[in-house]
Amino acid sequence: MAEIAARASADAGGVSAQWLREYLPLLAHVSETGRHLDGSALSRMRDCGEAAAQGGIPLRAIIDVHLSATWLAWPVLPGIARVRRVEDLRAAGEAVFRAADRSIVALVEGYEAAQRMVIRREEALRREFVDDLLHGRRDAGALAERAERFGLRLAGAHLVCVAEADRPFYDGGPVARHVEAGLLSRFGVRDILIATKEGLLVCVASGYVQGVGEAFGSLVKQTADGDQSLRIGVGRAHHGPGGVVRSFEEARGVVAYARRLELTDQVLYASDLLVLQVLLRDNAAISELVETVLGPLRAARGGPSALLETLFTYFATGGVATLTASRLHVGVRTVTYRLERVRKLTGYDLNNPIQRHAIETATLGARLLGWPSDDITTGIRHSAPYNPGREAV
Repeated sequence: MAEIAARASADAGGVSAQWLREYLPLLAHVSETGRHLDGSALSRMRDCGEAAAQGGIPLRAIIDVHLSATWLAWPVLPGIARVRRVEDLRAAGEAVFRAADRSIVALVEGYEAAQRMVIRREEALRREFVDDLLHGRRDAGALAERAERFGLRLAGAHLVCVAEADRPFYDGGPVARHVEAGLLSRFGVRDILIATKEGLLVCVASGYVQGVGEAFGSLVKQTADGDQSLRIGVGRAHHGPGGVVRSFEEARGVVAYARRLELTDQVLYASDLLVLQVLLRDNAAISELVETVLGPLRAARGGPSALLETLFTYFATGGVATLTASRLHVGVRTVTYRLERVRKLTGYDLNNPIQRHAIETATLGARLLGWPSDDITTGIRHSAPYNPGREAV
């Protein structure tokens, strides 16, 4: 049997003969007794498959060496060598090949079980790393060391892109797979990481690689099937592990701004919306501005909502009353009447450049802070928390 194992090893391309220690005695025993394999024998073959997977032996190679051992051992198996009648040879052959079949199946089961365990372990480690990376929970040295395992080098600058939609994204979903394949084929396997976080699709990329934000947005939109709820935010590049956290917060903030301001662009860049970050940096000041400038609108019949919506749309259309009326589905006279009501209630004239700037800034701040329905002292409202019950993509 040792000679058979050595020949099978050579025939299978050099796979170690040690993997046949359980298998060849098993075939010899079955050839003599004709019995089915018991649970203990199958368990040993599963253990063999699991050990091969943990040892990094390819599944094709481990199956190859066992099949080579089967045909090489066939002529010298004790139950085959002493057979004299065709009927006995047929019965012994059937028992041997049935045992070989069940043994290989058990071997593969053990191998696949070990692989699933490794995959689950890797997924858990990856999720933990992504959480630590995006929230900066670990020291920079340990984080940078772990990052190498996932193809990131945190010494340089990195930017983060996020995508949000009504249907949350999940690891291994069609959108995540398509985006990851597209980015890796274009930019390579280094310094690109695709993951999901609280329903967001997240891309961490080297800040020195040009065009990642554009490519990420394009790939996400390709698989979003025209989803109008889709919003994509691209943060700025920042250095070090702390830079990843900062860029992630910027990208997520951009998505929040887009949702609150009902911006029509699906891909937005933090560098283009810096004014909004400046606007909200002093929450007390912007809250005071909103109340001072727009507070008198509370006295309007029916409340300030219609007047505030008219102001926001008016400024969004560049101050064109006809476009404002079209977007609001009202007449132009209604728009001009509402703007006049704003002037009378607030005392701010849109024809005065300084007063116009003040009321436009206050209107933008009101939309960001959720005024008047929200408590504006709490700052910008964030999206609804991720609900696992929603259908994911």
